[in-house]
Amino acid sequence: MRFLRFMSTPSGRIIRVVVGGALIGAGFVVGGPIGRGLGIFGLLPVATGATGICPLNPLVGSPLRGCRATGPSSSRLSAYTDIVRNE
Repeated sequence: MRFLRFMSTPSGRIIRVVVGGALIGAGFVVGGPIGRGLGIFGLLPVATGATGICPLNPLVGSPLRGCRATGPSSSRLSAYTDIVRNE
């Protein structure tokens, strides 16, 4: 759970994009069917890191978009909506 929470932070998202880019680069270097497989697999962390989606979060009961479950922005948003509702 702690790992998934970290992966939803901006640092975790950057790490996913970098690792995905490295896998895509390794795919070009290796070449052949294994290289294509690495490149295609590398698209997954790039896409999830860029969009902020963590496909593993629903398995532990967290929202698909991890940024909604963690971070100060979610608590500020809920505090703001509470203030607006009370007015």
